[in-house]
Amino acid sequence: MNTEFDEISKFHGHKCPGLAMGYRMTRAAMKRLAESSAVDEELVAIVENDACGVDALQWLTGCTFGKGNFIFQDYGKQVYTIYSRNSGKGVRAHFRDGAAPEAARGSKQQLMEWILAADENDVVDVEDVSIEPPPKAVVYRSIKCDVCGEGVMETRIQKVDDRSLCIPCAQKQ
Repeated sequence: MNTEFDEISKFHGHKCPGLAMGYRMTRAAMKRLAESSAVDEELVAIVENDACGVDALQWLTGCTFGKGNFIFQDYGKQVYTIYSRNSGKGVRAHFRDGAAPEAARGSKQQLMEWILAADENDVVDVEDVSIEPPPKAVVYRSIKCDVCGEGVMETRIQKVDDRSLCIPCAQKQ
């Protein structure tokens, strides 16, 4: 099988159709952008679900929450938008749900194998999109919560009765 997909499945923890979807969608988008994995913030990924395939996207693009170049929009759709800061171009990859032939839907294994082997045009739609460049990640200082004492990103501190509180402590007030 595909050694790159094998590596991604080790990162993810198992092989499944969802991971295969994310793999094919990301590969197609990266090919369209003519980009490779981001070392820093050269790429920005906007994902519209939190399913298995997102792990393939992170592994292939180098986009992560920690680097600030991974944006999650909870729309429940098999859609990824990848933006290149290098070229200023963006692409939107959409998994062609329902495209698998009936014979491939017999088991998760068969579906996964079909997704990995099918012609790209049968699995993924990729279109160029114009998006506003997402802002680069900003590092904020930490402020100690006056209740629990834990450090909190200054932009998340909430003022309650002249005290600086983290969100959980503020919600308990």
